[in-house]
Amino acid sequence: MSEKNSYRTILRSSSIMGGASVLNVLISLMRMKVVAVILGPAGVGLIGLFLNLMQAASGVAAMGLGTVGVRQIAKANGAGRTEDVVLARRALLWGTLLLALIGTATIYALREPIARLVLADSGEGDTVGWLAIGVALTVASGSQGALLNGLRRIGDLAQLQVATGLLSTLLGVGALLLWGKAGLVAFVLSGPLVTFVLGHYFVMRVGMIHAPPTPWRAILAQWRVMIPLGSAFVVSGLVTTGGYLFVRSIVQRELGPEALGQFQAAYAIGMTCLGLVLAAMGTDYFPRLCAAMHDPAAATRLVNEQTEVALLLACPTLLAVLALSPWLVPLLYTEDFAPAVAILHWQLLGDIVKVMSWPLGFVILAAGAGRTFVFSESVGLIVFVVGVAFGLPLFGVLATGGAFLLMYTVYLPIVWWLARQRIGFAWTPTVVRMGFGFFTAASVVSALSLWSEIAAAIVGLAIAGASGLFALDRLGRAAGLTGRLGQITGAGRAIALKLKVLR
Repeated sequence: MSEKNSYRTILRSSSIMGGASVLNVLISLMRMKVVAVILGPAGVGLIGLFLNLMQAASGVAAMGLGTVGVRQIAKANGAGRTEDVVLARRALLWGTLLLALIGTATIYALREPIARLVLADSGEGDTVGWLAIGVALTVASGSQGALLNGLRRIGDLAQLQVATGLLSTLLGVGALLLWGKAGLVAFVLSGPLVTFVLGHYFVMRVGMIHAPPTPWRAILAQWRVMIPLGSAFVVSGLVTTGGYLFVRSIVQRELGPEALGQFQAAYAIGMTCLGLVLAAMGTDYFPRLCAAMHDPAAATRLVNEQTEVALLLACPTLLAVLALSPWLVPLLYTEDFAPAVAILHWQLLGDIVKVMSWPLGFVILAAGAGRTFVFSESVGLIVFVVGVAFGLPLFGVLATGGAFLLMYTVYLPIVWWLARQRIGFAWTPTVVRMGFGFFTAASVVSALSLWSEIAAAIVGLAIAGASGLFALDRLGRAAGLTGRLGQITGAGRAIALKLKVLR
């Protein structure tokens, strides 16, 4: 694939998933606002805790089959081996259904000990029991998403994402308006339920591949390949979700539910900002990288291209949010969430480093290096947890933001070195300049806000606008865009030249 075609593919998938993410952002903003008004910071924090608990349990129950399934299907599909696609698809389906049943039964049986450990109240066992249903639906829907992802059904994934966000918001917000705090569990379960139902519809649209029945011994053989690698991803996922769950638990225990709500608000805004980039990486970049791992030079080029596009798409938005955060946080939530602004500043700095590190982390996944992946993820999360634990007594809830930046500052050189060992990876000078430049600009805006929020907003928006024009020009030229997109990027270049953003 030529360089322009590669950039065009990345940009196309990013624009499709990005468009879906923009719609989901608007939907999630409405959802967050309603939750904040009805439940306040304590309710927002409790929802985050429930979601994190359900995510951690789902990650363990799924045994990593979703991630491994994407890899297996993408490799077989890229090589044109239809029979292997069918085998991986059937093994994934039956495996996830079996694990969903086992996971649900286990969580329900242990509902009271889990409630006592995580929520510090064994009386919440019934709540955890209801969350077991969400675990089952999440695990089962994992096979649906893996199939669509492995086959690179980008359009279907985008439609699924938007439809899920809209319908789950209507159901969840309706439950809160109808029942108040008593509808909190229904709010949390609405997402997994809608995802599973709509995921089934989109999988049916793919259709069945006509192939002879797969003998059970072949499916068992496929499980023997998938489960060991998937188990490593389970450990990694457990480390990640468990780390965040532990952080939320100690914040609640040490500082109370109000502080937990401040952390959850800042974290949700940061994740929303990165939704466009992270969605594109998981849906298009990962399958393409899996297919390219046999050629280290091609894989290295793809990682650099993805990193460059991710920086160009994410950083103007991150800079704008950073500049407007003193007004954006109360707008999205309420005035009670003002302390989340300082946390958000640190997290947005960490997000820029995260954008640099994520494409490298996918190299380890694509290589199937399960233990190495566990190691890299574990080191990062340990830094985060330790940073929060030691920082809370000194800096309060602000320590969560500083620890987030520290985590990715440590994680980035680790995954860079691991990628270098796997494919001889090295960043291009362009990527290095972009990463350093965006991080420096964000640091300046954040530091300026300590002196004057108005001055920081003016400077930050100016830099965000200039970087946005630069991104339009760079993406247009790299991808060789024509037609309407080419006209848009050309107009951006003309404006940038007049304003002397470009030379």
